[in-house]
This record gives sequence, structure tokens and C-alpha cells, in this order.
Amino acid sequence: MEQPLKTEYRGPVEYSVEIALEKIGNLLTQSYGLSKRTIGLLLLQDDREIAELVGKKELDHLAQIEEIIRDAKIHYSYPVEYEIAMERQEEVRRIASRVVRKKRGKEPFAETLSRLTMNPVTGIPILFLVLYVGLYKFVGAFGAGTVVNFLEGTVFEGHINPYVIKIVSLIIPWNAIRELIAGQYGLVTLGVRYAVALILPIVTLFFIVFAVIEDSGYLPRLAMLIDRSFKKIGLSGRAVIPMVLGLGCATMATMVTRTLPTKRERLISTMLLSLAVPCSAQLGVILALLEGRPHAVLLWGGVIGLVFLFIGYLTAKILPGERPSFYMEVPPLRMPQLYNIIVKTYGRVKWYFKEIMPLFLLASVIIWIGQITRTFDLVIALLRAPVSWIGLPDEAAPIFLFGFFRRDYGAAGLFDLNKAGALSGVQLVVASIALTLFLPCIAQFLMNIKERGLKTALGITFFVLFFSFTVAFAVNFVLGNLGVTL
Repeated sequence: MEQPLKTEYRGPVEYSVEIALEKIGNLLTQSYGLSKRTIGLLLLQDDREIAELVGKKELDHLAQIEEIIRDAKIHYSYPVEYEIAMERQEEVRRIASRVVRKKRGKEPFAETLSRLTMNPVTGIPILFLVLYVGLYKFVGAFGAGTVVNFLEGTVFEGHINPYVIKIVSLIIPWNAIRELIAGQYGLVTLGVRYAVALILPIVTLFFIVFAVIEDSGYLPRLAMLIDRSFKKIGLSGRAVIPMVLGLGCATMATMVTRTLPTKRERLISTMLLSLAVPCSAQLGVILALLEGRPHAVLLWGGVIGLVFLFIGYLTAKILPGERPSFYMEVPPLRMPQLYNIIVKTYGRVKWYFKEIMPLFLLASVIIWIGQITRTFDLVIALLRAPVSWIGLPDEAAPIFLFGFFRRDYGAAGLFDLNKAGALSGVQLVVASIALTLFLPCIAQFLMNIKERGLKTALGITFFVLFFSFTVAFAVNFVLGNLGVTL
């Protein structure tokens, strides 16, 4: 009979873990449905849910358990969870080396591609290729261009809106109610049109791209690739998950920042998501507006990228805290499964209709109330000054008000304004920059309050408000003085 493998002593790291686990196990008196060793390991790795559960059940021993965890962490140069993961990985390698024999041969293509995606020399061009094909061409050109033009122009403006306006005019005698349903900012003519014809196709195609990236295993490799760069702005590669999710919906991404290990990282991520990460619909509309103007796209992307890095770097310098650490298990690359892509996309589109569609309709109602009470006109009048300050016509003021209701709502307003021929190439770029950096939408603002607190959320909001117009003013000033035309 084969003797069980003996685990030899491998230094103070293992020793401190085992002693800590034994001490914690002796203090755990309640039932958790898991072994005491598992509970101890989760406590050492700062698992929030388990920590809260133990805090409720072990009131008499909580102080002793916390002291044991603090003492154990003194033995580590890196975070405890990293050291434990490395020990586990080493043990797996040791076991595998005794039972697995590898044949020498050519490295599989998937392994080669995996290494290329994480090497900065080859990984950055691959990332730009993914962004170009996935976001610019598929979401921007095809989604926000071809699909939106058909739905918004042919279906809604050609058939649905005229029909609704005609029916409403015939059966509803009150002008205020007609305006609510089929007016300039009506529930159907604006709210449903924006949600279904402009935003839905863009977010659907983005969700498809995200599902492909997620299911292929590329996302963890992207995290490894940008980890070193993110360290400069106070984040680790782990933050790539909320940042990429922010390209879908910044509200959902803000909620996901709670998975980041430190308060400092969570705050920096929330700031960047509120300022310089456009949601999928906003991104798609802006890419569609700038299509055919490659220099405009590069200028817009360059300014937003520089703002992202500069504010992140500045925030990391101002906020106290240690440099973040990062490790992640990298799964094998694989061909995305069609079933998985369909299921994930369906779930997210369903979430869109459930969570976002009512907000578009609510925005139309709020605008309608604002028109009746003249509040809407007052706010627009206040916005005309900063809008004029950055070189935009007065007609651009409502799109920033729309942007506060929903970022994509504002982008859709910019789409209509550009279609009317009200903006030059430079004005289009300036408006795109200002709108991208503008206030987080109401839903994201409420999520900021929930996750970071009212004081922090208000601080972020006021900073973003003034900073967005300052950057737009600087861009307009420079382009105007250089005589640039786009």
C-alpha cells in the first residue's frame, strides 16, 4: 500500500499559517457548515462575508481571532492571500511532477498565444487589435452606424414616430399629455426611441464582445498585461474587471469595485469610473459620430486616455496607502462557446430592459415635468454659459442635462444634434470629450453614495463637473489657436 505523501517543512510562511489555523480552530466554537481549517483560511485571506459571520457568532473570541490574524500577517512580505496561493500552487506542482510525465514536442498554439497576450511587446498590439475590431468596428461602426441608422431612421422616424404622433393628436385633446407621449421629449418619440433604436443595439453588441472576451479567457491575461501600468495609478491588474465592466455600465462596475482588496483602490476606481470610462452606449454613439474622422477619434481617445492616467496618478499620490499587490490564476485560452455567449448576452440584455428601460421613460417624464414647471428651461439656461465657454452652440446645453439622467441619453442627444448639422468637426470632438468626462448619471451617482458614502460621492461629482468643462475648454482653446479642422 502506497504511503501518503509527507509535507516537509518549508519555512516560516507555512509554519505561521499552520499555527494560526490551529489557534483559530481552537477558538471557533460554533457550526459553519465548513471545516474550521477552511474558515481559518478564509479569515486569513480577509474574506468579508466569513469575517462578518464569525464576528456575529464568536463574540467572546473575536478579539483573540483578530489578534492571531494580525500576528500571522507579520510573517509575510506580501499579502497573506498571495502567499497562500503561491504555497498551494507549489504543492500542486510538486504532486503533478510525481504523477505526470510530459512528452517533448511542439508547444500548443494556445500556449504560445497565451504568452503573447501577456507580453507587453506583443500584448499591447493584440489589445489594440481587440479594441479596434471589437469596439470600433463591431460596436461603433456596425452597431452604432448600420444597425442604429436602420432602427432609428427607417423604423422609428420613418414609421413609428409619425404614426404615434398622428394617433395621439387624434385621440388626446390635451396638449400637455400629447407632449408627454409624442412631443419632442415624449415617452415614445424620445424615451422608447433612444432606448430601443439607439442604445439597445449598441449595448447588445457590446455584451456580445464582452462575452467573447470573458469566455475565451482573455480577460485574466489582460489583467496581467496592464498590472504594471495600473500600479502607477494606485491600482492592480484586478481593477481591469470593473474598468472593462464600466465600458458596459458604470453603475454595475461601481458595485463590482467592492471586490478590490483595499479602500484606496476602491476609491480610485470609483473616481475613474465616474470621470473617464464611457459606458457602452455612450462609447458606441461617440465612435459612430466620429467615424470617418480618424484624427478626431485619435484626439478624443488620446485626451480621455491621458485624463484617465493623469487623474489616476494624481489620486494615487494624494491618497495614502501601500502599493497594491496582485496575483490571479490564469485559465487556459479556449475557443468561446456559442451557447455561453448567447446565455450571457441574453442575461445582460434582459437586465438592460429591466433596469435601464424604465430610467429612459422616467427621464422623459422628468423632462416633461421640467418643461411644464419651467425648471427644465432654467437649468438649460444655466448650462448655456459653460457650453458657450467651451465653444459649443446653445443647442448643445440640453445634451448635458440629458447626460445627467443617463450618460447614453446625453450621447443620443449629441447624435441628434450632429444629424441636424449643428456641429463642426472640432465642436463634435470637444462635445464628445466634455460629455464623456461629464457627471456620472443619476444611477451611478446613487451607487457612488451606496458604495463610498454621501460625502465622497458629492466630492467626486463636483470635481468631475468642473474638471470636464476645464478639459473641454483647454482642448477647444488649443485647437482653435492652432487652426485645426477635423
